[in-house]
Amino acid sequence: MNLWTNVKRVARYGLIGFVRNGFVSLAAILIMLVTLFFIANLMISNAAMRATLDELTEKVDITVYFQTNASEENILALKQSLEALSEVRLVTYETREEALATFRERHKNDQLTLQALDELGENPLGASLSIRARETSQYEGVAKYLEAQQTDSTGPGASIDKINFFQNKAAIDRLTQTISTSERNGLVKAIVLALAVLLISFNTIRLAIYTSREEIGIMNIVGASQWYVRGPFLIAGALYGVVSGVLVLLLMYPILYFYPVLVGLDATSELLFGDFDSFAHFVNNFPMFFLVLMGTGIVLGVLSSYLAVRRYLHS
Repeated sequence: MNLWTNVKRVARYGLIGFVRNGFVSLAAILIMLVTLFFIANLMISNAAMRATLDELTEKVDITVYFQTNASEENILALKQSLEALSEVRLVTYETREEALATFRERHKNDQLTLQALDELGENPLGASLSIRARETSQYEGVAKYLEAQQTDSTGPGASIDKINFFQNKAAIDRLTQTISTSERNGLVKAIVLALAVLLISFNTIRLAIYTSREEIGIMNIVGASQWYVRGPFLIAGALYGVVSGVLVLLLMYPILYFYPVLVGLDATSELLFGDFDSFAHFVNNFPMFFLVLMGTGIVLGVLSSYLAVRRYLHS
């Protein structure tokens, strides 16, 4: 009898055992379904949070506000020195007049503010420089350079009024810490659910071994190999993972497609996740979801079956 014939028979017996123990197989599939669904949701949530962090990080820059009496010559000199730094990608100069025009445009519907501005009789706003670094990690070095320029009373940075980077950096750092904490909590929950899957699948295979004890005894008598006796139970465990993985993949499609329509996108969701499209992310990264969910399901099913077979099946 060749190897291929043995493999087909073992697989067939594993499928028969999977179907015959329908109720206990269903229990294992359901708990594995919950676990895989949680893992899929965790993947999407992490992607959404990371996309939000990347979007916010991309908007981060250093804005240097100058005193109203700062000379344009000093401002342009500082701009030139910043552009000479290898860490700096772009420096944008906004004059006092442009700052005033931007302020008026932003408050065009606030007549009280505009009236108060007109009563001043002069432009209260100073010029500013907006600086973008090549890498996010380089912003702090640029900010320290600006602080050094600000403390130098004889340099072009002496007329700097305020540097706003450190307030933005604190917000980004807090968001990063929140995302990391959320990912760790999600990982812990996934591990707990995975252990529950192992336990239930373990007991399921143990029941299958008990109900098949007479057949196993006969196979031992006729000299069947360990693979021939134990293989069907490993196949059954793998089937738990395959069925659960397929169900999760099928359920994720309509859930992600219709969920935003059913619940609506409130202001909180838009603030937290911006324009992140969960459905598009799932579709565009379907191969990754397929490999992770199917692989996790099969590994959990086979591992629990192997542990049960090793513990309770002596052939």
